[in-house]
Amino acid sequence: MRTMGNACTWRERRADETDEARAEAFRSAGLPPILARLLASRGVTEEGREAFLDPSLTRLARSDDLPGMTEAVQVILPFLHTKRKIVVFGDYDADGVCASAILVTALRRLGGNAEAFIPHRFGEGYGMTAASLERLWCEHADAALVVTVDNGISSPDEVAKLKVKGIQVVVTDHHLPGENLPKADALVNPRVQSCPGSADLCGAGVAFFLASALAQAATEKGLYTGPKFGGPLLVLAGLATVADLVPLKEQNRILVAQSLAYFNRCAPCGLRELRDKAARSAAALTARDYGFLLAPRINAAGRMATADAAFDLLVCTDEDREGARQLASRIDGFNGERRGFEQTMYQEACAQIDKAGEEDLQAVVAWDAGCVTGATKGQRWHLGVAGIVASRLLEHYHVPAAVAVGETGSVRAPDGYNVHDALAAASEHLVRFGGHAAAGGFTVKPGAFEAFRAAFTTACAKQRKEHALDADARDFDGWVEPGDLTPGLYADLRRLEPFGEGNPEPVFGLRGVTLREVRVMGVEGRHLSLAFVNRDVPRAIWWGHGGRAEDLRKHAARPYDVFFTLTTSGFDSALPHLELRVVDLRPTSFS
Repeated sequence: MRTMGNACTWRERRADETDEARAEAFRSAGLPPILARLLASRGVTEEGREAFLDPSLTRLARSDDLPGMTEAVQVILPFLHTKRKIVVFGDYDADGVCASAILVTALRRLGGNAEAFIPHRFGEGYGMTAASLERLWCEHADAALVVTVDNGISSPDEVAKLKVKGIQVVVTDHHLPGENLPKADALVNPRVQSCPGSADLCGAGVAFFLASALAQAATEKGLYTGPKFGGPLLVLAGLATVADLVPLKEQNRILVAQSLAYFNRCAPCGLRELRDKAARSAAALTARDYGFLLAPRINAAGRMATADAAFDLLVCTDEDREGARQLASRIDGFNGERRGFEQTMYQEACAQIDKAGEEDLQAVVAWDAGCVTGATKGQRWHLGVAGIVASRLLEHYHVPAAVAVGETGSVRAPDGYNVHDALAAASEHLVRFGGHAAAGGFTVKPGAFEAFRAAFTTACAKQRKEHALDADARDFDGWVEPGDLTPGLYADLRRLEPFGEGNPEPVFGLRGVTLREVRVMGVEGRHLSLAFVNRDVPRAIWWGHGGRAEDLRKHAARPYDVFFTLTTSGFDSALPHLELRVVDLRPTSFS
């Protein structure tokens, strides 16, 4: 069995002359050496250092800096006081659901008659489709204005159909545009027109700026005189930014940092209930918690059924705390179902790929032809879980990964690749596709799966060759000594948060450590707890690697190199203590 997931090459980040100069300047400014080196390696300039280390709300862009925002406000504002129905057309993933909740909440608070419409993953698909429009017209025959969030840029035909019916349309999106832009009454998309600092906003980020612009305009015109309500919307925008894997730089960094800062005070009550259901402790949330605890649960509703329950949860008010608690329990249940499908699909996808026996993988594509929509009793693959499984295959094989259920699928790719471009290169075999550099979705033409597989793989191979990408290599931030692992270093690293896409959590290496204890932990012994002979090395947790326990015990006397991130834990202790979160562990090479 091919085991690339355990055989990647670890490569220490090497500083060039520019990085060295920046790091020296940071040290001269009083920053600790490791922090200075990390800032430089992440492309932070001397001019940008202060903004990076202080992502405060005062640095947030003005809403009307986004091209098209002024026109969008002018279109929407008259609908607020006339009470004509506004339909917010969203999406079923965490970004789309958060964006829908942000805009519907804002429109209602400003006096508008607003409802959300979220497509069904099964039977309708992503964005505006013929099927979703049919349901829209049935459920909202009195719609006078449709505002898209997190979609619409690739739907010129569907926008035209709405216009023919006399419905005004505002498109807000963040995905890459196609050849033809929709002829909407207003269009806000930072990828269509230059928007420095905001080009990488997610759909909910764009929706947040639109909500802010509407609130400001309504207040200035005397249409709204109530209290400010931006806090809960900011929390949702930050959560969606992490969930959608957009780079945590510039405006995105501010949104996430402030979302986390305001969570306990301002998060919608439904999101707080979900957090209480999901969190293992009452410690302050991090971007990692957004990505691994909250976002998967919000996504689970749209994956396993429809996203309506997730939307309802996010717009619950404090007056309906019991309803929010019930919705949180229901959504947590969806997440449990998702995990079951995920494990089965991942194992079978790996078996499929390994059976092919290719030594030099350029991309991996797994397919189950037995299910076109949601899984039913007895089926082992579920379309709603395809994206998660693609992410796991990416982690294991370190190349772009596509997973299809029936004719529809999802793609994830490592840094350096561009999913949208790869799908575009294979588009003659596709009914539709969309996405951005790191992720995308597609629907294959009937009978064209093998042709798509070949074209997609060829496109990924071309990208790898053109950009000299080493698919098996993973970067780490440098070797450290046990004595470096101090609370002071941990405090310095927290200044780099929030971590995520475009600002990875620092990964360090320790050479030649020896294991003292190997314990399995968690449900079914899925995780490992490791202790080391050197008492200066904190205890470590290796999530998802319980299956390595016996092998590690058998060879405990040999020295290992451990690659890890530094964190803290309050587990099994009265006070939080330093802990290593293992990324990889391998025998030390003395060559």
